Amino acid sequence: MRVLRPLTSKATYRRWVYLVLGGAISVPYLLFSAVAVPSLLPFVTTVERATLVGGLLTLLVLAGTAFLPAVHVLESTAVRELLDDPVPDAPAKPRTRPGRRRAAGMFVLHVVAGFVVSFFSLAAPVAVGISISAVFTGHFLQTSGGDEVTVPTGWPSVWLPVVFTVGVVLLVYAVWATGAGLRRAAVRLLGMTAADRIAQLERRTGQLAERNRLARELHDSVGHALSVVTVQAGAARRTLRTDPDFTERALGAIEESARTALDDLDHVLGLLRDEAAGRTPQPGLTELPTLLETTRLAGTDVTAELNGDLAAVPAVVSREVYRILQECLTNAVRHAGRVSVTVVVDVAAHGLVARVANPLGAGSGRTGGGRGLRGMTERVEVLGGELSAGRVDERWEVVVRVPWGSGR
Repeated sequence: MRVLRPLTSKATYRRWVYLVLGGAISVPYLLFSAVAVPSLLPFVTTVERATLVGGLLTLLVLAGTAFLPAVHVLESTAVRELLDDPVPDAPAKPRTRPGRRRAAGMFVLHVVAGFVVSFFSLAAPVAVGISISAVFTGHFLQTSGGDEVTVPTGWPSVWLPVVFTVGVVLLVYAVWATGAGLRRAAVRLLGMTAADRIAQLERRTGQLAERNRLARELHDSVGHALSVVTVQAGAARRTLRTDPDFTERALGAIEESARTALDDLDHVLGLLRDEAAGRTPQPGLTELPTLLETTRLAGTDVTAELNGDLAAVPAVVSREVYRILQECLTNAVRHAGRVSVTVVVDVAAHGLVARVANPLGAGSGRTGGGRGLRGMTERVEVLGGELSAGRVDERWEVVVRVPWGSGR
């Protein structure tokens, strides 16, 4: 029956544990009140006023400690585990001031309600035991003035244990109702505010952007290394017996490309593990000569013209443009074959222009770009620049323009 469901529901007894936990937390505050009330008696003339002032001080201390971060974590964990997780998207520690105030209010409600329920939970079995004993002894209770309340022995007093047993059953219903009320309060007080949801969306957006950036890092660095390794391994296999010197250079290029790819992979894995130390720094335009030399070792004729101070380029621009040039060289090796590639980088006071061009080889019949071209475009857009890629006469050309400072 629905009326009896609170007596058999597991949720009722989880709520009871939640409330007893609040009662246990209330013990230090009760001890504070027991110390505070006697200390107020020299200043407050009556015991009643001292008790009132001591109670108010205890509530102030309770409200003050409710703002501690550890208390927020404890309360959110208790609500999640014992009140059937009414706010699954709530953070363990609220990040906004209104959120912290509401979380503190939830803790105060928990402790106060827990104290009341815990008091009756402890008193109920004692009262039932006394009522059963009174049926046989006639001694029911003793007042604070020393007077004893007696009842008739035998059947005339059987109603006493019955009433107190019914009281225990009603206590179960009270626990169920109090837990339900606190569960609804948790939805209002611990649920995410609009500011919390905006902050969560911003964090998720940042995580997605970081994930996208890491995917581009792996695509550019590892893709370039594998392209070089593939070309050089094939060349080394063909010249293994006829040209040992070339074979040695090809194996050296494979070794260098693999080492660079491993360094980049270690850097990306370090970011994923969120390690602050031991990460390989991301390469920038100052490492461009090494990249060009590695591409030459792959058998591609690269002509480079580097104008201006590469070290003066802002760090973020330097890293992103380096990756773009790396992707252009990878595409040239992969799609055009052994053709000559021209790389021109012009660094000015407030921007740079980079061009990569190569003749269209047998594998360059495509007119659009794949993921590599999309990734390059995204990098340039983040920097506030522009990228153009396509056929120019019989060549494939990529042009990158990135301004900075007053050049925007």
